[in-house]
Amino acid sequence: MEMEFILYPIILAVPEEARQLPPRELVVFLSRHARKALKLSALKSHLGLNEPLKNAEGRPLPSNGVYWSLTHKPDYVAAVVARTPIGIDIEKITERQTASLYEKVADSAEWALIGGQSWEGFYRYWTAKEAVLKADGAGLSGLSHCRVIGVMDDVNLIIQMRERTMSVEHHYFNNYIASVVKTDQKVSWTVVKSLSDAG
Repeated sequence: MEMEFILYPIILAVPEEARQLPPRELVVFLSRHARKALKLSALKSHLGLNEPLKNAEGRPLPSNGVYWSLTHKPDYVAAVVARTPIGIDIEKITERQTASLYEKVADSAEWALIGGQSWEGFYRYWTAKEAVLKADGAGLSGLSHCRVIGVMDDVNLIIQMRERTMSVEHHYFNNYIASVVKTDQKVSWTVVKSLSDAG
């Protein structure tokens, strides 16, 4: 009998002093910080992950059969490892200047699944589709092939990406939303305020 595998996405806060770095230095810091979150996810998952490498297009390559994904914003980074292709994304939920973004992320049938357009719904759909595009290995050019086909509850939905269907789970915290692709796994989210809290 195979042991149940649990996904362990790690969300790691960016230290206040790092947020003050000049833009180029901040990007370098966020990339390194996200890799720390990735190592924490691998540790919790008991999956050996060598140095995470990318292909010529910048897409993550599996390491010893371990797939990985990471994402970063100025306040938080997030990462996850899995035994199958995986994707994670994170965004701050804020109102935007233009509502035309609604049409870019979903069509009217998709919006009807959650009772219409809202900024929370926008970020829910956007992060879910970003996570699926990462798991699929497609870039943003694949967005038009990515459709929400089912909303299970406030934190789970189903996306169709061409002929494949993928489940996505969300986690809400501090006015942020994170989304991760899952199969039949349970998801155990961890938000770490500082590395000293990571245990």
